[in-house]
Amino acid sequence: MTKQRWRSWSALTLSFLLVVPPSALGQRAPKKTTPGLTEEQLPAFAVSLVISLATEARSYSDVSLRPRVLARAADVIWDADNLNARALFKRAWEEADKGDSDDVTIKTKDNPPPMVTAMRRMSGRDLRAEVLAMMAKRDRALSEEFLAKLKNEIDSSKEKTASLPKDDWFVLEAVSKRIQVATELLKDGQTDKALEFAAPVLTSVNTHTIGFLSELRAKNAEAADRIFAALLSRAEGDPSSDPNTASGLSSYVFTPGLYVTFDADGGTRWTQPDEPPVPPANFPPTLRDRFFQVASTILLRPVPSSDSGARTMKLNVVRRLLPLFEQYAPDTATALRTQLVELSNGPTRDFMGPSNPMIAQGITPPPTADDTLEQMQNKIDRARMPRERDGIYAAAVSALLAQGDERARDLADKIEDAERRNQVRQHVDFNFVQRAIGKKAASEAIRLAQTGKLTNTQRAAAYIDIANLLRDTDRQKSLELIEEAVREVNRIEGNKPDRAVLLVGIANQLMTVDRVRAWEIIGEVVKEANRVEEFTGENVLRSALMTGGTVRFQRIGGENFSLANVFRALAKDDLYRAVEVAKSLKYEAPRATVTLAIASSILDRTNKISQD
Repeated sequence: MTKQRWRSWSALTLSFLLVVPPSALGQRAPKKTTPGLTEEQLPAFAVSLVISLATEARSYSDVSLRPRVLARAADVIWDADNLNARALFKRAWEEADKGDSDDVTIKTKDNPPPMVTAMRRMSGRDLRAEVLAMMAKRDRALSEEFLAKLKNEIDSSKEKTASLPKDDWFVLEAVSKRIQVATELLKDGQTDKALEFAAPVLTSVNTHTIGFLSELRAKNAEAADRIFAALLSRAEGDPSSDPNTASGLSSYVFTPGLYVTFDADGGTRWTQPDEPPVPPANFPPTLRDRFFQVASTILLRPVPSSDSGARTMKLNVVRRLLPLFEQYAPDTATALRTQLVELSNGPTRDFMGPSNPMIAQGITPPPTADDTLEQMQNKIDRARMPRERDGIYAAAVSALLAQGDERARDLADKIEDAERRNQVRQHVDFNFVQRAIGKKAASEAIRLAQTGKLTNTQRAAAYIDIANLLRDTDRQKSLELIEEAVREVNRIEGNKPDRAVLLVGIANQLMTVDRVRAWEIIGEVVKEANRVEEFTGENVLRSALMTGGTVRFQRIGGENFSLANVFRALAKDDLYRAVEVAKSLKYEAPRATVTLAIASSILDRTNKISQD
């Protein structure tokens, strides 16, 4: 079959789908055994798999899954069948628009008020943003076309956002989505395309633009610094720039990922990076000096003595940035200290005062381990109730854990409540296992995984990651750890996706060392996937250690636990068997994931052959 013939055939298939009534699309075609295909026929077969999946996706019960699958389907066949890929992207947008109008990804069980729903949408978290991100990777003009439609909708219904605060957090939806799409492009390694896509909105200081520039700097420091310099000039000449503008600008210079602003009523808002913020490397001193020049210009502007809200905002920003001025711009720091005294003695709404923890967050170094223990003991001596003491110990555990201090285990064991003590200790021990794996210290990681107070899920995940470390250097030990992981998985009880996620991780490791065993494990994956509807094939297992005002997260997921990766490998090993296994998946999400993975594997293979 020639390339023109299979492309024409798939185009006819999609044309048929466009006119079939939605009711008919809900009927799944009977399973058929795939006949033997020649190498030349494989691309057409892959496209037909994707087109059939797209048909099925139109009738998914999960409204949020429809556009995601349609967009991914378009992405998979983009090079092989551009005409149908474009049609699928358009369908994906239509389904995303319907889903967003019903708030399927915004509303939650707590049924938040309309303002909260609007705030969540303006952060860019909805289906259309996901579709736009996928489009932009393939065709900027197509994504711009739909972004323009979104902007027109916003312009014609601005009254919907009239009640939202007009500040550097709640920006127009089209702005937040453009930045979200550009960020996805950046993560995908398409730096130039990301910068080109984001450029139209990199003209104001807000959490979206500064966050994007911080990520861009890791890829292209020269471009990011150039745009930041332009932002500084705009902020300096803009009479509406306020203390929060200076605070936002400081995020790029000193605390990438951590963006802190203060409300007029004394409240605080911030974004929290996964890791403690670290000043960007090799930051040009001249650009840093320029930041202090602009920030001082903004902060030294007079504030009406009668405006307590403006005074409160300025008071907290000065408190936050003053240590930086004292270090890098001591001459200006003198004037700011004078302002601080004047603001502190006047009318404000500063109900937290200097004790606000976000004032120093990321600016001043955290206390040392010994300081943490001393502060903890002072609080323990004053605590009266066991629950209060447990909270103090847990907070100290979190602080020590951030520094990798093993005394965190001893403190965890001092917690009186048995359930909380176990949860904290499990979190601590798993953290140390992950640290050892990150350092590629396999022997230490094995010891900690075997002796630590871990859940079955944590121990199995640890064995899987360690097996991956040893796969090339100690195959036998790697296989032994995989079987240990299987035993731990079999001990997991309850109706949750943990077993399926971990079995996928095991299959991933076995694909390169024992494919027969990998196929056996995939059979178990299918059983678990068909038993637990929450399993999507893209699950990330998370646990949290909550200590007062802070939360530390741990996650199990990523490439080692990717169902798509497993099926891409399985398709190379035995295509038709992989297709039959995909058909046996009961639920929509994992079936879509593996079908697209199989089609992607075929098309990648044929593209590589054609290039060779």
